[in-house]
Order: sequence, then C-alpha cells, then structure tokens
Amino acid sequence: MTEVKIASYGEWRSPITSDLIVSGSIGLSSVKFDQKDVYWLENRPSEGGRAVIVRYTNGRKEDVTPAPFNVRSRVHEYGGGAFLIKDGVIYFSNYADQRVYVQKIGEHPQPLTPESQVRYTDFCLDKSRNRLICVAEDHSNPEKEPENKLVTIDLNSGEVKNLVQGADFYTSPRLSPDDSQLAWLCWHHPYMPWESTLLHLATFDEQGEIKDSEIVAGSETESICQPEFSPNGTLHFSSDRTDWWNLYRREKDGTLTPLYPLNAEFGYPHWVFGESVYGFADENTIVCTYTQNGIWHLASLDTKNNNLTNLNVSYTNIAYLQVNGSQILFTGGSPNQPTAVVLGDTVNQETEILQQASNLDLDDGYLTQPEQIEFPTSNGNTAYAWYYPPQNKDYQAPDGELPPLLVKSHGGPTAMTTASYNLRIQYWTSRGFAFVDVNYGGSTGYGRDYRQRLAKNWGIVDVEDCINVAKYLVEAQKVNQEKLAISGGSAGGYTTLAALTFHDVFKAGASYYGIGDLEILATDTHKFESRYLDNLIGKYPEEKEIYKVRSPLNHIEKLSCPVAFFQGLEDKVVPPNQAEMMVKALKEKGITTTYVTFADEGHGFRKAENIKKALDGEFNFYAKIFGFSCQN
Repeated sequence: MTEVKIASYGEWRSPITSDLIVSGSIGLSSVKFDQKDVYWLENRPSEGGRAVIVRYTNGRKEDVTPAPFNVRSRVHEYGGGAFLIKDGVIYFSNYADQRVYVQKIGEHPQPLTPESQVRYTDFCLDKSRNRLICVAEDHSNPEKEPENKLVTIDLNSGEVKNLVQGADFYTSPRLSPDDSQLAWLCWHHPYMPWESTLLHLATFDEQGEIKDSEIVAGSETESICQPEFSPNGTLHFSSDRTDWWNLYRREKDGTLTPLYPLNAEFGYPHWVFGESVYGFADENTIVCTYTQNGIWHLASLDTKNNNLTNLNVSYTNIAYLQVNGSQILFTGGSPNQPTAVVLGDTVNQETEILQQASNLDLDDGYLTQPEQIEFPTSNGNTAYAWYYPPQNKDYQAPDGELPPLLVKSHGGPTAMTTASYNLRIQYWTSRGFAFVDVNYGGSTGYGRDYRQRLAKNWGIVDVEDCINVAKYLVEAQKVNQEKLAISGGSAGGYTTLAALTFHDVFKAGASYYGIGDLEILATDTHKFESRYLDNLIGKYPEEKEIYKVRSPLNHIEKLSCPVAFFQGLEDKVVPPNQAEMMVKALKEKGITTTYVTFADEGHGFRKAENIKKALDGEFNFYAKIFGFSCQN
C-alpha cells in the first residue's frame, strides 16, 4: 500500500499530465447512421487537429477520409455539420479549401464544387432532383459582409444555384420524406439564433424552385431549434415560446401543438451546425434528449398518449442524437465516463460503446467527483456551478490548510458547462486545486429567462456570478481566500479580464483569446457575432460609452494582479490585437504577465503541442504567483 504523502495543495504530483491528455484524447462529434453502418467525426490533436470521418461496420472501425483531408466547415467560423452520408456516399466540406467533396466508400474523395470563396455546411440530399441542399456563406466580396443563403449543388455537374436568400443567416434545411417540402430556419441582425429565429415551410415547383413559403413559427422573442419531418411528413420543431425549449408539432390546419410541456430544455444554442436532440423511432414515437438542472436525460416520447419515459442510461451529457427505428446513436459522457460514441437500442435499453474520446486507464483515486451547487448571487438571484474538490490518492494537505481555487468562466457567453469526464479539470484537481465550473446567468440549460439575464449586462452578471461562487466557497471554508484564480476563453476570457480589472477578489487569472476592448470586438469580428453585443452591451456606436466603461483595457489602472494570455495568431473571432494591447499596458505598469502565442491556431487550440503548452503554461504561471515549489 502506497504511503500517503503530506504536501501543500498545488504541490501534488499527478499522473494526469498534459502529455497524457493530448496523447490519449480525441474529439468525437457528428454521429450518423447509414443503413447498417455507423459514422462519426474524430478530431485528432495528434494529427494537427485534423477531423476524420470514421466508419463502424461489421464490428470494426476504419478511417474513411484519407490525409490530408480535414472534414471541417468554416461557416460562422465555428462550423459543424460538415458531412452527410447516404447509401454509402459521403459529401463533406474540406477545411483547407472549403470545397465540397464526394467520396464513395472505398474510393478517393473527388471535388464537387468549384474553387471559390464560398463555404458550405448542413447538407441534406434531395434525391429526387439529384442535388444537395445546404447552407452557403459567400466571402467572394471582401468589401462587403459575407452573404449567407441556401443553395443547391448539382451532383453531376457541381453547379451551385441559389435557392433561398435575403435573410442574414440560415440553418437546418430539412426535406419532407417525399421531397415535396422544405423547412428551414433563418434570422436577421442584430439577433442571435437563441434570441430570435423564424421557421419557414415551403413547397417546390416543377423546376425545383421554392414556392408558397410561409413562416410557421418564430418571432423577435422566440427561438426555434431543429425542424424535422416525421415519417408521415408532419413538421416538428423545438421552441422556447414558454421560456423552455420544448417540442411542438404543426398540425394540418397550421396550429402548433406542444407535445410535452416541461421545465427542461429540448434544444440548444445554435453555435455550431448539425446538433440534434430528437429523432423519430416511428410515427408516434420520438426518442429525445433534454437537460434539466444541469443533467441531460434520454427519453422516449409517445406523442399519441403524451407520455414521456426516461430511458435507463448512465450518461449525463448527451449530444448529436440520431434515431433509426429502435436503434439510437449519440455521443455520451458522465463524470465517470469519457465521452464516447454510443450505439443503443430502445427496446432492450442496452448500449454499446463504439469509440471513446479517451482510453486512458486511470486509477479512480486520482479522479474527483463533481458536486452541483446553487449559490446566492446579485439581485436576490440564484446561479449554478459544478464544484470539483481536490483529489489525489497519493497526497493529503497539512491539517488546517485550504486549497487554491480556479474559477472557470465558460465561453459563449451563451454556452453551458456540464458534469463530464474532463481530464483538463482533473489535471488541476489532482494537483491540489479546487475547481469550479460556473453556469453564470446567461448560460443555456435553465430557460430563456435565465439566458436573458445577460441582456445589456455582459460584464456585470457573469462577473458577479463568478465572484459570488468564489465567495460562497470561501465562506463554506472549502478554499483559500488568498489563492483564488479565474480563467476563461473567448467570452469567458472577457469575463476573466473584467473580474480581474473591476474587482479585487481574484489574485491571478488567465485569458485564452479573451476580449479586452469591447469596441474593437464590435467593429472587428466575423459576421455571425458582429451584432451579438447589441443585446449583451448595447447598440454601437449609439451606446459607445457603455463599451468604454466595460472594457478592461480602458481601466488598466484598476488591474493590479498577474494575468497570463494565450492567443492564436490566426484568430478571426477575437483578433490577437486584443491580447497584445492588454499585455503592453500591463507591462508598462510593471504587473507580472506572460503572453503565449500560437502562429498556427485560430479561435481555440486544436494541436496537441499547443494544448500542452497552454495547459502547463497556465499551471506554471499560478505556481509562480502562489509560491508552489513544484512546476510542470
């Protein structure tokens, strides 16, 4: 039996190293059925972040897309929905040139669309007209904002034709089973899709053009997700018209019927294409996933008898759900299980893991278990977080010592953190840090009203929630008040910088591609988020003064604690000048700072060596600030 060592929190040696994390982990997404075969997308840090389509057939796995093909779309910069598989033929967007390629199983990919400045995603197959219908984003005129639209791509010639245009954004083109109708979602500036979307339904004329288009649902105060046709051609969708994203059916007379009203989210914020929370097992049965109180559930909904039955699975985080009769397919994870591609059956309720994001065999003695906490915050409100206490079977701290705390502010800011198996969190807790992952006001998963807490209040509500969770843990005597740090990426980077600048609770922090100057973000970012701040901050330039007041860069005199910055130099969402100006100002003031750049990364780090360098760099930065004797 190994003797337990006595060492201060933050100085514990851990087997969960950055090398282990990047060598043993992959990203899993975009699962799909094709007859008896199963497909998914693997993002591989060890291959420079390349995304590869993998096929599971006859009990074995095989790569489908050869190197150097990288299956990734750049529509909205965040991508998603990059491939479609039908009857053994794959259609996909290639990252390097953003062309659409066609690949028959066993053959080499062939280009379908011509070389251009157009990006494509979210494909559906219009088999009766021998064409694809998809979302396109045209960047051919650099003097103008990119144009988004729905287009058709002829499968013989590769000719691209406009099908629907006029809105600022499009997503989710879906064909009825007989190919006679098309549904889609669109929205306009200044709204984001979780604020306002419109659901359209149209028929085709004899030439395959759109006619008789009507708006089925949606408004300035309603968000629609995932339109789908049932096997008999009835349109379904998810709407938050009653505060929660719930499922609806459009009847023959045009009325909209809620299928199972519940204070839970059968939906998601549309950051990436191709996500799915439900599908049809048969005409009267929907298999769905929903989130309630921070936990995702898998269920079967009997639409004839209005009965929802939870299915017995151990996963608490479920995504990309696909349904094929009684078969189901999804990515699933839990605090004890790495994210996996899971194949299941709703009849016998059995599941099989086809691939795991991590196959590392780690002793449970190094893994902490999350605790969901609700804590009081400003204006008499309650906010939510996942708390991870330190855990390492080889160590214990000296009596009376409390651990340092790392507060994580997620990106978005309209995103959601879940209690998943996350080795990057265990990296910290196995070294003696307490870690708290905050679903601050504005996060998804707790209804529209909770999301709307950030309206005009970004930089206030999110910051106060991150501060208040730290104070809550201090008052509970779970963490050391003198060793509080905060870290976040993108929008979470802004929350981090604002918390460090306008408050004195945290002693150090790390910003990953974070925002220091809101004015620059309002005038120098990509189309998808170019008007996002209208709702989060105010209209620009009309309310320019608010942008100045809430920008950390403009109040550098208030910032007096060390900050580390990590930045991709190819970032189009938050350009590098944001970090560079903050670093320059801090250095001029004589405050400890470090600036780590990655020439070959954009918004978010995908390459193994860069992920490793950033993770170890952040730990070593805190080790220096807090006086830990050991570093990585």
